[in-house]
Amino acid sequence: QMQLVESGGGLAQAGGSLRLSCAASGRTFSRYAMGWFRQTPGKEREFVAVISWSGGSALYADSVTGRFTISRDNAENMVYLQMNSLKPEDTAVYYCAAAKWGTLVAKPLVSDFDSWGQGAQVTVSS
Repeated sequence: QMQLVESGGGLAQAGGSLRLSCAASGRTFSRYAMGWFRQTPGKEREFVAVISWSGGSALYADSVTGRFTISRDNAENMVYLQMNSLKPEDTAVYYCAAAKWGTLVAKPLVSDFDSWGQGAQVTVSS
């Protein structure tokens, strides 16, 4: 498994921006796709974005397409989520996750990921 530590969460106003970072250690980072999920109380964890092992391909949830950008730095074992044009409905705990595979699948599921960070709170005020 991989050890993952998120940072960069916090409070933002609607229309503002935040950048989440995730530091990875353990198994070879560059072999695996990396993703971001989010969760609010009483709801299931939902997919936000995923990036392939090389960084050449990415997939986003419809709710964040055009506003969020996932990226990675394989030399530094880091993955990022740039969040722009934030909305109050983006408020959630955001989790970094390492996939079991390197390439993308059409609809990433929680079960496709086997390593998770502790989560970072993002709160967007209206």
